[in-house]
Amino acid sequence: MDYKDTLLLPKTDFPMRGNLPTNEPKKYQAWYDADIYEQMKAKREGAEMFTLHDGPPYANGDIHIGHALNKTLKDIILKYNYFQGKAVRMTPGWDCHGLPIEQKVEEKLGKSKKEAMPTEKFRELCRAHATKFVDIQRDGFKQLGIIADWENPYVTMDFKFEANIYRTLCEVAQKGLLVERHKPIFWSWAARTALADAEVEYEDKEDYSIYVHFELSDAAKEKIGVEGKAGLVIWTTTPWTLPANTGISLNPEEMYVLTDDGHIVAEVRYDAMIEEGVVSGHASRKIASTELENLLAINPVNGRSSKVILGDHVMMDGGTGAVHTAPGHGEDDYKVGLKYGLEVVMPVDERGCYDESVKGLNLLPNADEFVGMHIFKANEPILELLGDNLLKQSKFVHSYPHCWRTKKPLIYRATNQWFISIDDKPKGSEKTLRESALTAIEDVNFYPASSKNRLQPMIEGRPDWCISRQRSWGVPIAFFRVKSTKEVIFDADVLEHIAALFDVYGADAWYSMSNAELLPEGSKYNPDDLEKISDILDVWFDSGSTWNSVLSSGNYDAGEYPASLYIEGSDQHRGWFQSSLLLSSAINQVSPYKTLITHGFTVDEKGEKMSKSKGNVVAPDKVIKQYGSEILRLWVALSNYQTDLKISDGILKQTAEQYRKIRNTFRFLLANVDDLEAYVSNDAYGELDRWILAKAREVFASIKASFDAYDFLGGFATLNHFITNELSGIYMDITKDRLYCEDKNDESRRATQSAMAHVSKAMLGLVAPVLTYTADEILEYVPALFKDGMENVFDLVYVEVPEVEASFDDSILLDARVKFSEAVDKLKKEKLMKSTLEVEIAGDMSLFAINDEKDLEDWFVVSAMKASSEGEQVASFEVEGNTYTVHKATAAKCPRCWRFTSTSEGCACERCAKVVGA
Repeated sequence: MDYKDTLLLPKTDFPMRGNLPTNEPKKYQAWYDADIYEQMKAKREGAEMFTLHDGPPYANGDIHIGHALNKTLKDIILKYNYFQGKAVRMTPGWDCHGLPIEQKVEEKLGKSKKEAMPTEKFRELCRAHATKFVDIQRDGFKQLGIIADWENPYVTMDFKFEANIYRTLCEVAQKGLLVERHKPIFWSWAARTALADAEVEYEDKEDYSIYVHFELSDAAKEKIGVEGKAGLVIWTTTPWTLPANTGISLNPEEMYVLTDDGHIVAEVRYDAMIEEGVVSGHASRKIASTELENLLAINPVNGRSSKVILGDHVMMDGGTGAVHTAPGHGEDDYKVGLKYGLEVVMPVDERGCYDESVKGLNLLPNADEFVGMHIFKANEPILELLGDNLLKQSKFVHSYPHCWRTKKPLIYRATNQWFISIDDKPKGSEKTLRESALTAIEDVNFYPASSKNRLQPMIEGRPDWCISRQRSWGVPIAFFRVKSTKEVIFDADVLEHIAALFDVYGADAWYSMSNAELLPEGSKYNPDDLEKISDILDVWFDSGSTWNSVLSSGNYDAGEYPASLYIEGSDQHRGWFQSSLLLSSAINQVSPYKTLITHGFTVDEKGEKMSKSKGNVVAPDKVIKQYGSEILRLWVALSNYQTDLKISDGILKQTAEQYRKIRNTFRFLLANVDDLEAYVSNDAYGELDRWILAKAREVFASIKASFDAYDFLGGFATLNHFITNELSGIYMDITKDRLYCEDKNDESRRATQSAMAHVSKAMLGLVAPVLTYTADEILEYVPALFKDGMENVFDLVYVEVPEVEASFDDSILLDARVKFSEAVDKLKKEKLMKSTLEVEIAGDMSLFAINDEKDLEDWFVVSAMKASSEGEQVASFEVEGNTYTVHKATAAKCPRCWRFTSTSEGCACERCAKVVGA
């Protein structure tokens, strides 16, 4: 008799290979065609809401692997909450204004064409450029299987959106936090605009290190009682700022010394100055800094007066203790200059070149030669002008601020700019904006927790936020100024009228409409008396106000404010996380996010940044075509995203192996529950089934706890360990006999099938957020009992493994399995045996916690467990001090189940004979 036909072998049409690159696009398209996001909303109507507010990528260029990481992580988190039964919302967005788009459009046009073009026409071209890349990036994200409200994204250049950005600005103004100041700010001469701190990068730059003698005026010498040569020595790295010097700052607590050769330096810096060869004379007299306060020195570049002042910003860890002070070129200089009434001299134009004021204010001799000269080219000529007053010069490399877009070095330049005041109190609040923001983050959950230590000090130490830019493509700071008085009009009726026009015509209306059209009907203002402010808003204001424009405006079905979660790269502590926090705190005194997650950046397998020149760029579309997006998604889940994430072909191959292991585990489980029509009752499970159910329940609870804490790496590590060891390594192996050889409806077989179905269904709910395509594919092949009316994966809700009566303590049994396996591995290597069914184990069985004899045999996958055996001993192993011997089985091999439990060769064992005869 051919017994093979009598076995209940695994049966499923679920394919072993996913063929992901071919099959995924079809399923994704079907989801989008069916508007699966709307279905998800309908299926969770009334459930607890989880709002993930999408930080907008910039609408410029194709998506890269960093985009893929960011959006995939968001998708995993969103779907995790969805499969846990929550209603979810994610409205994807794009940042569409700003310098990079202006530059791209300007490159195509040419500078002269751009300058001759009306602003509204140029803005039209910028809008078209951004629109093109919104569509390109949206298609790229959809290819990754990202589910979001793709039909209703937020785009910061949409008319209503621009209107709401402007309304947010008006609210800040009405809270009394918007101020206009003439002060130094970071200026990009390459981009010809002011920059905020978030737009500044630090790179190495070579600069001069110079020590310059400023001779005291005769009146000053007389006041302190010195004759002959006497002057303060300053140290600076920016010779080009010397023409704008109006002061020298000393530390109010320090003593200074006058040397024999006529130089004044801080006493604590004297030895260092001798060592460096800056001064050489003996320290002949001590002078307190307070004695020098308000005296005048002479600027050796131009002969203008330089007032000696005191400031706490003067440090003693370098330099001379006397700081060159040019209030137009530095934040500290400006602050201390304000206190002493120093003139703010600014002879540098928007291009970074000296303007006519170097001539008009006599800032440089031979001034005509300097007008129009770039400041960085002026260093050498200025050094020549110093003559003997230049005591020492050298060059050194240091970290210096650069423009994040043009990559060119920045300068500090005093201009009229708009600021959000950090240390003023918004109307109606007892706290300053800084205090309010710091209070707000106390209620935020940070992942990793250390990221709070990045954001908090940034808020504590940040200056006022410069929000104005001298560019064309952005939301205008659309306020009128009275020509005669320069007063800015914050009339609520005027502001709301402008916002309402923006709703209909977009912010272009500010440029295309006349003053009369922009004023409400019957306005008390005469349009001819008014002028428009021409600056635009910093793009960080655009994105920082998205909580208002997206979550609070009612224009989108985007979820709740404050959002459940913001998640972006670690660079956003100084960018989007901070700008959003400041604007939400300014207007509502709350954080716009309840939880903040920070992820790292993508690097190659050596940890190096990706660049085309290095040839180490991993493009998302290439990964999808080669491996499929499921592998990319699993790579995200298996990476520690809180640090930089390594990716390469080798890493993706390893990830693909992990995927195959998960896929084939599900395939085995599906194949063995194919004919299951009803779950057994909880009291029908045997010891082995209760063991795996209890183990799975414990493990899955641990995985869920990891996922709840956004630790997908930890969760998947636990899952992989469980699959490799308990599930696949033990349970799926030890239950084959009952699944294949028992009667179809045997209680033990049905119990094992039920246990497998419960484990599979719970496990599917855990992997579905990451492997959504595969989970959906699995559901096409599950039995009706498992499917339970689900049409697709989006009907799935995570269910725990049922709680069952406690099973055996497995600690000794697991150890015994390992020891037995080590013993028989030698026999297999020596080809003395092929299968463990050929042997039986003899010894004290009371040590093992499994009561059922057949279950104990199955645990070791042997044909008998006895107190003693007459068979030939072939091995032994020790457990807890007890010795167990391994013997060749004494019974004959059953031709059906291959267990050595038959009375004679060729005859079926009693169990198999009964099943076949039934």
